[in-house]
Amino acid sequence: MVRNVLNDAEKAKNKKAPLGTDITIENYSKEDISVYDVIDDLDDLSKKDKDTLISVGVDSEEKQRSGSFVQFDQSNIFANTLSDNIEVMNTGVAKDKYPWLKDYLWNAVKPDQDKYTAETALREEKEDVYSGYFIRSKPNTKEVFPVQACMFIADKDIMQTAHNIIIAEENSELHLITGCATGSDISSALHVGVSELYLKPGSKITFTMVHNWAEQVEVRPRTGIKLADNTTFINNYILTSPVQCVQSYPTAYCEGKNSRALFQSVLSGQKTSNIDVGSRAILNHESSSAEVLSRSVANDESKIYARGDLVGNVPNVKGHLECNGLVLSDESSIYAVPILEANSSGLELSHEAAVGKIDEDEIYYLTSRGFSEEEAAAMIVRGFLNMDITGLPPALAESTKKMIDMSVKGM
Repeated sequence: MVRNVLNDAEKAKNKKAPLGTDITIENYSKEDISVYDVIDDLDDLSKKDKDTLISVGVDSEEKQRSGSFVQFDQSNIFANTLSDNIEVMNTGVAKDKYPWLKDYLWNAVKPDQDKYTAETALREEKEDVYSGYFIRSKPNTKEVFPVQACMFIADKDIMQTAHNIIIAEENSELHLITGCATGSDISSALHVGVSELYLKPGSKITFTMVHNWAEQVEVRPRTGIKLADNTTFINNYILTSPVQCVQSYPTAYCEGKNSRALFQSVLSGQKTSNIDVGSRAILNHESSSAEVLSRSVANDESKIYARGDLVGNVPNVKGHLECNGLVLSDESSIYAVPILEANSSGLELSHEAAVGKIDEDEIYYLTSRGFSEEEAAAMIVRGFLNMDITGLPPALAESTKKMIDMSVKGM
């Protein structure tokens, strides 16, 4: 197994990704510029760092949380389990604790997918650097409060990698809030996050990710999800701050009966951001289903590629894509790219896509009630992006809504 991963990664270390702008990995340091000590309490962080963490949903007081994980650059500085229903630890620690974990590593995401996955695998296999988190819900448990995790870039010009493994055991329920952010003085960096999620029969995972990167950070998440019988996976992605470029295309493999995947994205392109975000579901069981929903706003000189891909390989599967966008400046653009692939008869796949401008009647309505045009436009944009996130427990739904509100505030 190790030899295959290493060989595959070596062969792919110069392999360009098919989507997104190409990144020269060599421009970024692969060595730790700073090594951060493990902390005993998130309250030990500076006020500035705590404020940054709360902006992406990570509460230093750990209120209404079942666990926490924080990584600064390549250093895993904090891991804490607050519930008997779950486990939270560094991936390397988990690998040493559980020999069976090797059967999950690089199963949902392949090491030779592109040079970004290859570089992550090479760090593990050649340098024994296992960054990222391992989160597992125990069988027959339903944890209401989410685990929170943060990937934080504290030094400039580094390449941060993480390999995250999330396992929902049989008949369990697991919720995650993951926030990614940078220090206020970071001029450039590269983040590569490989996340593999495994849903055992009867389980459910909600995975809410908030990105708040610096303007010159390049981001390449790589995510794969495997769903067994009677499982539900809900993915919420929120990006409303400027970034140099993001390219992400998480793929759900609906392999069990009654397996269901739901992807919901809220995207705001600002300044010169290049955002290429999509979601894909491979429907391999006759009773599986998927939805991909996105809302995008392009401003300034930003470019947004809103992708969706549904592949139906067997009869009696259902899938729906929906992409709505607003273009707010003549220099910005949105490309809606819906893909439906039907490889069997007797299935239902559909898509809707609409890209336009702010309705002048709505502007007139608000200005007639005393708002300026700028205030009216901002209110409409915030309302457009503030989509209802479905499928969450009430407390977590409220927390997620607050994160969206915080993200679009001031736009």
